[in-house]
Amino acid sequence: MKPLRKSTLVRLCHEMAAHPWRDQELDELVHPKLGIITSLQHLLNELEVLRGTDLGDLPPATSLRPERSGE
Repeated sequence: MKPLRKSTLVRLCHEMAAHPWRDQELDELVHPKLGIITSLQHLLNELEVLRGTDLGDLPPATSLRPERSGE
């Protein structure tokens, strides 16, 4: 996967139906400075790893709720 560039996001915003994005917002997606969220590039990298994972190699999902006695 190529590194995310602001010009790519600008083209996506122009070519697809999207609400308007300010330059500062797009800059923050590419090179975050606020430290509140991870960069969009980091998320895309994680999604690429998931996309390449053979789901047949993973164990079945389990309940997210802790077991309670008496249930």
